[in-house]
Amino acid sequence: MPSPRLPRRCIRYWISVALTAIGIFVVYFLNFVDWANRNDDLDTTDWGIEGVASDSGDADCAHLHGMDKILVILKTGATEALQKVPVQIETTLRCVPHYVVLSDYEEDIAGVLARDSLSTVSEETRRTNPDFGIYNRLRVSGREGLTASDWADEENGPYGKPGNPGWKLDKWKFVPMIDEALLVKPDAEWYIFIEADSYVVWRNMVDWLSRLNPGKPHYLGAPMKMGSEVFGYGGAGIILSNAAMLLVSRYRAENFTDVERMTADDWAGDHVLGLILKDSGVPLVWSWPLLVPSRVWEFEYFSKENDRNPWCYPVASYHHMSPQDIQDMWLFEKQWLKFKRDSVLLHRDVFQWHVYDVITSKKDDWDNFSSDNESERNAGDSPTTAGECARKCSLLTDCLQFSFSEKGCLTSMKVAGGVHRPGYSSGWITMRIKALLKNARKCSNVQYITA
Repeated sequence: MPSPRLPRRCIRYWISVALTAIGIFVVYFLNFVDWANRNDDLDTTDWGIEGVASDSGDADCAHLHGMDKILVILKTGATEALQKVPVQIETTLRCVPHYVVLSDYEEDIAGVLARDSLSTVSEETRRTNPDFGIYNRLRVSGREGLTASDWADEENGPYGKPGNPGWKLDKWKFVPMIDEALLVKPDAEWYIFIEADSYVVWRNMVDWLSRLNPGKPHYLGAPMKMGSEVFGYGGAGIILSNAAMLLVSRYRAENFTDVERMTADDWAGDHVLGLILKDSGVPLVWSWPLLVPSRVWEFEYFSKENDRNPWCYPVASYHHMSPQDIQDMWLFEKQWLKFKRDSVLLHRDVFQWHVYDVITSKKDDWDNFSSDNESERNAGDSPTTAGECARKCSLLTDCLQFSFSEKGCLTSMKVAGGVHRPGYSSGWITMRIKALLKNARKCSNVQYITA
């Protein structure tokens, strides 16, 4: 008896299904190979972290372990909270079991209560100090009490944003937040203070803190100078051990009036906190480049500061990150962990797999933060077009990138990714950057800062 034949239509259907499946597999495989082997010069040394387990049932948090004894404090204000906090809740805070949002106005943000961080400031100060104008209007009228001038923003200058009412009020939050955090979770070993435009790589942060004794007073921060004083920069994250927190809380209780006077006379609350810690005998541990006071796109990955080259250090935080920056970095970190599940994310890796993608010979409407003014360095020989600026950079043996705008031709011996900015043309000497990558350290040891 002859074998039954499948109808020709059925055969065509199953061939189509098989070809589609093969095509999907090939595309996925090629994408994986491209991601894992993008450049033969890239250093792919892996460094494992012990105890990869999750404190959360979220699949995106399966890489994280050891946060139960950490409290994260996100500081914000009414004029930025609705724009900046939701993306933090949806991304970086998803894997954090214990966190609190402290603001200058109590409200619900994406299902999370933002608490008033200034309620323990004296009534007299809140009533008489002009910095509290926006705070008092919020208490009386809610968001309807905000005026157009409250939303005015300005460039960050040497003394912050003195024309921004929300920024002037912000300095009052740093010291009161200590007592608020201790009320929320008095048994935490570590308290990590971040801002609404900070980004934290939590697995790196946890691995770093596991190397320190929380029973001792620790004050970790990216160093910032004010005169002869050095203190931890709030935007990059300030980390205090339980012992350090208790010292600050006691100092405030014993010197309450003096602390408020210090804050009124200062322009930066993180500086006031640093002075209190210094008076309490807790020195700052200079934590750059684990804590970075700039955006991922602005950071100079081949730079050197305080005898430290960031290349082989883990990245723990960035600052000045826009909501889109945070979303992009979150997606990148998820992709990284998908293929490098047991690896520490180093600055090397962020540059090679995230920032390097934007580097080309030339990009229009793009600012790569070049800073050396060629018209000043070479009077009478100033480039007048982006092309001339590019040629100028190529003739300077130490030049790695350039930008051209109404400011003229700017070059740089450092490398940064950059951001979209109309009116700017930027470019990189890609062959020199590839040579830097080829000759970069191989990171035989992951570098941490513990003292």
